[in-house]
Amino acid sequence: MHESTKPHKTNEDRIEAIYKLAKEHFGEVRFVGIKLHDKIGWVAKIQFDEFESLVAEGESATEALKDLKKRVKKIVHRYNMV
Repeated sequence: MHESTKPHKTNEDRIEAIYKLAKEHFGEVRFVGIKLHDKIGWVAKIQFDEFESLVAEGESATEALKDLKKRVKKIVHRYNMV
């Protein structure tokens, strides 16, 4: 069997990566975080100072954070194409 040499990513690591990516491309970021909502499940959110918030949902906190990062990357990619 092949053991992975990658360190295990935590949700804290994912939040920091999303924060860094958003700050590099959009400027000021008020916060990036996750919370558990009774009816929706896990919600990951980025709140900016000058833009509307970005939100992603998931069945787990990790899934919500991954979806949020995908949304940010998609927006960055579109922005860079213009």
